[in-house]
Amino acid sequence: MTALLAVGASLFGAACTPSSRAKDGGERPIELLVPTDAETLDPRHATDAVALRASRLVHAGLVRLDPSTLEPVPYLARAWRWSDERTLVVELRDDVRFHSGASFDARDVVATIRAFKSPEVGSRHARVVDAIGETTARGDHEVVITLQRAHATLLTDLELPILRADEAASPPRPDGSLDGLGPFVVASREPGAIGLVPAKSGALPSPAHSVTIRTVHDENARALRMHAGRADLVVNGFSPTLLPALADAPGLEVSTRPGANLTYMLARTDRGPLADVRVRKAIALAIDRARIAKTLLAGHASAASTLLPPTHWAHTDAEPLAHDPAAAQRALAEAGVLPLRLTLLTSTDRLRGTIARQIAQDLSGIGVFLEVIPLELGTMIARLGAGDFELATLQMPEVTEPNVLRVFLHSSSVPPAGVNRGRVRDADLDRLLDNGAEERAPEARRAIYASLERLVRDRALLIPLWHEDHIAVASTRAAAFRPSAEGRWLDLATLR
Repeated sequence: MTALLAVGASLFGAACTPSSRAKDGGERPIELLVPTDAETLDPRHATDAVALRASRLVHAGLVRLDPSTLEPVPYLARAWRWSDERTLVVELRDDVRFHSGASFDARDVVATIRAFKSPEVGSRHARVVDAIGETTARGDHEVVITLQRAHATLLTDLELPILRADEAASPPRPDGSLDGLGPFVVASREPGAIGLVPAKSGALPSPAHSVTIRTVHDENARALRMHAGRADLVVNGFSPTLLPALADAPGLEVSTRPGANLTYMLARTDRGPLADVRVRKAIALAIDRARIAKTLLAGHASAASTLLPPTHWAHTDAEPLAHDPAAAQRALAEAGVLPLRLTLLTSTDRLRGTIARQIAQDLSGIGVFLEVIPLELGTMIARLGAGDFELATLQMPEVTEPNVLRVFLHSSSVPPAGVNRGRVRDADLDRLLDNGAEERAPEARRAIYASLERLVRDRALLIPLWHEDHIAVASTRAAAFRPSAEGRWLDLATLR
């Protein structure tokens, strides 16, 4: 691949220097390359990473997350206050209008929250508003939200996009035609390309550039398109080992920032040899996560000692997870399972496959022999949901709120009810997750999640591997772009 980049640079360096002009002589939109299509641009139903990030360019919530700390800050809300333990009063901005020119007021907020809760609408994000009992408008610019139970994460949950009252409960609109309050408007959608134009009204100042989100599945093709000056931005779309070649290319810049994510190994904890905590701990001890982060991820990741990334407000430092093959082998001998043969599911991505094979090599040294099975994402998710697996490598791409761990670890989230695919059923863990979801005081929540981290580590209920950096490769036109800590693209609206 490095050779291909060199060839691409020589082919395009002289004849195809980066251009900001379109074929008709007008300004070319900023082109963002992504590896997969967005399933839908309807924010009520968007769940894949491209769809979520694209829809957040078109729609806005009462709050947004600070790009560094991930704490909620005002967006469509001007301010808020708690009148009691379960009642939040939100003051709305009066200087915002929908893209269509329609006014934004409290009725839109009430209708949106009711729509997200409605079984008829069938939003995939209904759980986000599950704790809300009642939402009422108090005049045009004040909303009163009453919880039906203690719920610590309400402010973060209010990031959900606000829709126009008369559209909030409408049938699905995958084409992106729902009226929005974000910085961009969907101008076109065709297979492999989404065209966005600056909104004249919305929660942010009108952007200076239009944007095209173009799907280019192949990494080589993305690199050549960037070299040719036909695209401007790729976020987390290149293997880290290619970055030096991209950074040396004329007209391209590489920037990184620590990511609020977690790559981890999932084990089916309720059956077979992996039901034994000694076996799971042995696997954790055998993986040389620091070497993989340094070599295969080219230093653009940090070995994980906890589930929450180091930059997260609720993170508590812990001793690094040891790489100790001898101790791992002793634990397996004590469990009486040697030699052990297991399957490991991974994605079809080239880098992920290489990492999975390296993990298999690490484990073979302690007598655990893995069959690595690469799968397309849909097939993998189906097998995990059905429990048809033993081990899998996965990623939580946005660890913005520690309560997200509830979805992956609480016994009430065992499929089909949720995504506790490891079938973890642990009363102590459930209690900590429940407490973390109810306690509002930040220091008390931090202490709860520190206890939770120790428990998960002691019982090896999830095996943390590393936290990966967000990596942006940009043309000169988009050089000021920085992804947020959770990897979103709102910074596109600030490019000038």
